[in-house]
Amino acid sequence: MSSEKLSIFEEGEVLLFDKPLYWTSFDLVNKIRNILKGTLGLKKIKVGHAGTLDPLASGLMIICTGRATKKIENYLHLDKEYTATFTVGATTPSFDLETEIDGHFPTDHITEELVKEKLNGFLGEQQQTPPVYSAKLIAGKRAYEYARKGIHVEMEPTTIYFRELELLSFNLPEIKIRMKCSKGTYIRSFARDFGKSLNSGCYLSALVRNSIGEFKLCDACDIEKFRESLSKQ
Repeated sequence: MSSEKLSIFEEGEVLLFDKPLYWTSFDLVNKIRNILKGTLGLKKIKVGHAGTLDPLASGLMIICTGRATKKIENYLHLDKEYTATFTVGATTPSFDLETEIDGHFPTDHITEELVKEKLNGFLGEQQQTPPVYSAKLIAGKRAYEYARKGIHVEMEPTTIYFRELELLSFNLPEIKIRMKCSKGTYIRSFARDFGKSLNSGCYLSALVRNSIGEFKLCDACDIEKFRESLSKQ
């Protein structure tokens, strides 16, 4: 590996990755850092991400290396687009599959037309309360740390914005929705709120992040292909 190639990642690169399901955002950052250090012979290198993605979600993450980590703030405000699968008629404490079902609700009254009508009601500016099972900082600790210990904490609502909500499929108990929203939006919290709007219950059962601003998942790299490409240099 030439010194020129070594310097590319130290000088700063903005990379797109497809985060695997069950990995934390830190898992991906740590894996990329170790690959760069091991493959390129670097003793240390800065690696950071521009926005977390839950372990139970997959899809696009922006990873910055070296001096490009100073640009992370430039990407945090960008809109995100997701494909989300929701299970209607039940709830969980975490609003997703991290916890067991704690309630069942009727769904016989729910039609495709009703779903579309309620989706339209969520378009635009909304006040959304983050889930207690989240990485939101509360008194210096992550909210999920309290939640997993059964400690009640008050979650303050934040202002978010839904720009697009498109029903992709309706096959109860599952519905699939394409969502374009502002930074700070919790899709799990949308599941809770959407279930209530349907006079039922709802939780997030699958999530893929398709884009961040103009950055697209179709342009993202698989972690193993990234390792292989560096090894061939």
